[in-house]
Amino acid sequence: MLCGGLLVLRRHPLAWLHLPCVVWGMLIELFGWTCPLTPLENRLRASGGGNGYETGFIEHYLTPLIYPAGLTPGIRYLLAAVVLVVNLAVYSRLLKRR
Repeated sequence: MLCGGLLVLRRHPLAWLHLPCVVWGMLIELFGWTCPLTPLENRLRASGGGNGYETGFIEHYLTPLIYPAGLTPGIRYLLAAVVLVVNLAVYSRLLKRR
């Protein structure tokens, strides 16, 4: 979500793929929804004989690395705002070029 806008600066047609991803990712972040890929990953792991996990992908893999301990709603809102601001800056630059 965050860095995809930088790719759009180079490849403008990718904006049609990137913008829906940004909106979806922000909604997941703001409302604490589960990404639809997490249940899919768990089903594929189970069908391969592995174990799934109870939390979402972000909580399972990235929270220990990226987010500070005790992720609060305030921090989630801040992260969503960062994504929004970065993408607004990228897309406003893109529109100014045209």
